Formats: sequence, C-alpha cells, structure tokens
Amino acid sequence: MLIGVIADDFTGGSDIANTLAKGTAPEGGLRTAQFPGVPNHPAPDGVEAGVVSLKSRSCPAEDAVAQSLQALDWLLAQGCGQIVFKYCSTFDSTDDGNIGPVAEALAAALDQTGVAVCPAFPATGRTIYQGHLFVQDRLLSESGMQNHPLTPMTDPDLRRVLSRQTRASVGLVPLDVIARGPEAIRAAMTEDFCVMDAVSDDDLLTIGTALADRPLITGGSGIALGLPRNLIRAGRAQGGATPFAPVAGPEAILAGSCSGATRGQVDHHAQSHPTLAIDVPGVMEGSVTAETLVSFIHANAGLAPLAYSSGSPQEVAALQSRYGRDVVAARLDALFAETARRLVTSGVTRLVVAGGETSGAVAQAVTQALNIDAMRIGPEIDPGVPILSLGDSAALALKSGNFGARDFFAKALNMMEGAA
Repeated sequence: MLIGVIADDFTGGSDIANTLAKGTAPEGGLRTAQFPGVPNHPAPDGVEAGVVSLKSRSCPAEDAVAQSLQALDWLLAQGCGQIVFKYCSTFDSTDDGNIGPVAEALAAALDQTGVAVCPAFPATGRTIYQGHLFVQDRLLSESGMQNHPLTPMTDPDLRRVLSRQTRASVGLVPLDVIARGPEAIRAAMTEDFCVMDAVSDDDLLTIGTALADRPLITGGSGIALGLPRNLIRAGRAQGGATPFAPVAGPEAILAGSCSGATRGQVDHHAQSHPTLAIDVPGVMEGSVTAETLVSFIHANAGLAPLAYSSGSPQEVAALQSRYGRDVVAARLDALFAETARRLVTSGVTRLVVAGGETSGAVAQAVTQALNIDAMRIGPEIDPGVPILSLGDSAALALKSGNFGARDFFAKALNMMEGAA
C-alpha cells in the first residue's frame, strides 16, 4: 500500500477514496479500498491506497486521537509512505477539536512540521482564499454550517479556528504563492501547520505536486487530487480506471442528515417515490423501531422507497432541547444501523445512505452483517460520492449531507444497476 488515509467519518472516507480511485486524466487513479474502522488483518493484495474510516469527528478529542493513532500504526504496517488525515471540506469541528488535536498527534508521531491544511474542494463549491473558507459564494459562517447541530461553524478563518484547537503555529500559503508553483509552496511552508489557499482544481494539482514527498498531509478529499498522478508518473503505481460490476436487486434509501442539500433531495424524491418521515419522538419513546422502517421499505420494494429523519434547524433544536443532543443522535444512529442490518440480511442489495453520522453507523452494521472486510471503490455518482462494492452482490453509497444533486437518490440506485 502506497497511500494511507485516516478519515474522521465514513462519508468523508468514501469521498477521498473516490478522489484517489478516479485520479486525473490521462493517468487515472489508484486501486483503492475503504475499511470500516481499523482492520485487524492485512490489507488485500493489490490495494495501492487504503482509507480507514473512523467515527471520530464528534467524539471526545482524546478518543479521536487514540483511534487515529491506531489507524496510523496499521497503515504504516501496510507499507504506506504517505498519510492523509481527511476531514470535512467544511472543517467540521469545535474549539476543542477534533481536527487540531488529531493533526497535532499525527504530526508528532511522524515527526513532521510544515504540514498542509487544505479542506478546499472546488468541485463542490468549497474554496479557500486568504485563509478563509467559502461554500459557493458565501463565507463558511454564512453557508448554513453555522446551524450544524453538532459542529456549528461560525468562524470562516481557518487559521483562527485551528489556532484555538492546537498549541502549534499556524501559517498561510496564499494564492499568489500557489500560483508560483511547487517550489514556492514548499519554501513558504515554514509554520507547524500551513493553511493552503485553493480556488480551483489546478491549484490543488499544484499543491499535490508540492506535497509529493510529504509523509503527512491534512485536508478534504480535494487535497488528494494530485497524489495518484505523483505515484503513477514516478512508476510506483499502475493507474487506469477502477473496474465495477453492476448490481441489481431490491433497493432502499435511508437519510439522517439535516443539511439543506439533503432536505432538498428528500423533497425531490418524494414527488415520485414512497417516503416515510421518521417520527423522532416515536423513536425516543419506543413506538417507532427498525421493524417500522423495514416493513415500509419491503412493502414498497421496486419503488425506490426512502425513510428519512431530516428536519429543519429549528425542528432539530427543539428535539435536542427536549431529549438531549447526544441522546437523540445515538438513538437515530442505532435505528438506522439496525434497519440497514435487517435490510441487507433480508435481501436488499442496493442501499443509499445520506448523512455522515448515519453513514458511519450503517457502514459498520452492513459490513459486519455481510462479513465484508474492505469496500472496493466504484464509479462516481456525483462529485465526492462513489459507489462502494460490497463483495460481488451488493452495493452501497454513503453521501455526506451537503453533497449531491437534487436527483441523487434515484441516480445512485440507477448507477448501481449499471445505468448511465
């Protein structure tokens, strides 16, 4: 294995796995696998890039650090010469972490300074200018992320955010330096952590060239855009396209994200497909269970049924006030995980999931139920979201809340069957 990725959630893991597997033309990408948690076995033969997906974005910082260091040890044991710490392109974190503490621990373990910090992902509208993170044409703090139920982002200045999370020095490599090329970038990386401006894929490719020999990189999935090219041009990786075998059979969609993008996708899907809005008070009080969701989905087999819990920020805040934020999140994660487990063991072969926390719970449940050690990366559905192959007879898509076009759910199911 050449590149090892430590991802702080499952949708983020799929996102960067997709970037590594796709690569850039004409070279192509790397043979990539995604692992649900730290494996207790060696990587499969032929894997050039391995993504260890954790559920460490919102847990206590000390737990996130411990999990990430465990993942680092496993990836180094597989022979990885370059490690990427992958976090969300909207830098989801609080003043306590977990991005800063994990990045600092990884840097210490690898004895690295001048570590790149770059969550930019222009293909999905995330850009960085003068160290400030934008979502489309809005600052991060005006993008809707200021209302995130777990990690509200109210400061778009990544230097300030990261400085509150770590004792390390934080600098900036501005866009005019990026434009001067890899040598200028490397010369400017004088602080412990270096926020990288990037407003286009060309910027990311230039940064990727500059970071070719860096043992540690941190960022969103966009930071990996140029990494396969480095290895392929050096003759260390094969390149080319990733093979994918289409999957037919029963389908289901589960959505547990409250993002504006997911709510729009739910509304669009509901216009022509059966949907079930999950009654969260019913979940908390025990009247709505996994069996409720499974029965609905089986009753609407063949119609792309969707079960969702995707309220507005005001609705979410009211539920959190009534039951407790962590309690609501834990109960919904458990509900979706058990639902997914029952679905795949009862014959559902195409499963689409929206929401980072939801996807983490579902991915663990599904891979355990099917006894799958590694998920192979298939075609890209929308920017940042690939199809994941679960053996030879099932497929999974894990979508971050903010990603995907309005018709994402139906498109994902169709692509799993091999439709364009």
